Amino acid sequence: MSEIASDDINTWFAPDELARIRRRLPIVYVDAVPVRVDADGTIQQVALLLRTPRDETIQRSLVSGRVMYHERLRDALSRHLDKDLGPMALPRLPVTLVPFTVAEYFPTPGITPYHDPRQHAVSLAYIVPVDGDCAPQQDVLDITWLSPEEALNPGIQAEMVDGHGALVRQALSHAGRIV
Repeated sequence: MSEIASDDINTWFAPDELARIRRRLPIVYVDAVPVRVDADGTIQQVALLLRTPRDETIQRSLVSGRVMYHERLRDALSRHLDKDLGPMALPRLPVTLVPFTVAEYFPTPGITPYHDPRQHAVSLAYIVPVDGDCAPQQDVLDITWLSPEEALNPGIQAEMVDGHGALVRQALSHAGRIV
């Protein structure tokens, strides 16, 4: 296996270069559904982020982001959880890296429940229990903890960006919280 220069590992694409790549290749992402669980591991609350995505409106979303070149999935999950929830969130990363679903985001709406006008992206989605104190970081305006029933409310679902509402429904279904 050839050596990789440290400069190649720690850099990302320039904006114009990334735009070109996004028009030609799917980009790998991770999505995380942060949850609070009881002693038995049953989901009691789901964290939804309030942020201003690409179009400058305020919408709800999940923890989400790209996997960087030469970055392990576990490290990408940890980085994005820390970036959005803060260093004291104390997430419990999954023992195995088998996602509860794979979300395919397309620039064309309606192909799947997931939409990203910038690109075709493939995201591995995880349910991540969080034990610590969460505080909005970077572009996150607020973090709201909702019961599973509240998170599934049609009004809340309508506020979610890019199909993240569908991910919340799938996560809760996967965990046995809804049928």
